[in-house]
Amino acid sequence: MNLVKPSYVIESEIDGEKILRHIEKAARTCYKTEGKAGDIEKTKKFVRMLVKNGHHSTLEHYSISVRFIVDRGVTHELVRHRLCAYSQESTRYCNYSDDQFGNNVTYIIPPWVDIPEGEYYFNEPSNIQVIESDYLWFEACLESEEFYNSLLKTGWSPQQARAVLPNSLKTEIVTTANLREWRHIFGMRAVGIAGKPHPQMLEIMVPLLKEFKEKIPVIYDDLEVK
Repeated sequence: MNLVKPSYVIESEIDGEKILRHIEKAARTCYKTEGKAGDIEKTKKFVRMLVKNGHHSTLEHYSISVRFIVDRGVTHELVRHRLCAYSQESTRYCNYSDDQFGNNVTYIIPPWVDIPEGEYYFNEPSNIQVIESDYLWFEACLESEEFYNSLLKTGWSPQQARAVLPNSLKTEIVTTANLREWRHIFGMRAVGIAGKPHPQMLEIMVPLLKEFKEKIPVIYDDLEVK
């Protein structure tokens, strides 16, 4: 089996100034003040006003796609956000015993488990030195891979054998949402406006929010992780 840390890739090209000008142009239609658009600092001031006054519908004019490499427990929470497009790796059609996957099932290491990334094998000695609870998780993943492969050998299809795979199974999901919905996602999954987010959500969403702030001026500046 393979053990990896979660990650993400922003798949859209992001030009922060271009995004702000796009939003400004759309929003100024409401007031027919397109002629008042000026330099980028004036654009930032205008968009900052829109965000501050709650005119968040104007943020729906631009969308961004992000590929998440996370475990399936995280995706179960992510897909609860309605105003998004999702394309997710399918355990029905992906056969993890194939060469395409290196003949290995891949699992995501939770942030509370201290085990190095790498390739591990069932019934082979491991040099890892970990606490008991971490090792129990490690063994459970190893055994689930062994049972998965054994079921495939008996003639079960991948969509049947997946029944023994845990939430720690690695999956990829491409999420496309407009800038307003990303604000909502970050508010729920990074800032915690409705309660403390799950640790694995924080692990991926906090750095993603930071990158959005760096690449897109103004729009996410008021979202602060506590």
